[in-house]
Amino acid sequence: MMNKLEFKGTWNEVQGKLKQKYAQLTDDDLLYAEGKHDELVGRLEKKLGKTKEEVLKILGEL
Repeated sequence: MMNKLEFKGTWNEVQGKLKQKYAQLTDDDLLYAEGKHDELVGRLEKKLGKTKEEVLKILGEL
């Protein structure tokens, strides 16, 4: 699983892949501000209807 630093470094690539895989996600859903990793995961949980663990697994697979 990706740590927060690795995640930050590849965010643009991850963002594009998420938008391709989950068309319902908007740019606003995928806003990533430094220090807001948990907030982003929470937004994705709500939007995708998945648990935190499922969201983290999705992010780790991209």
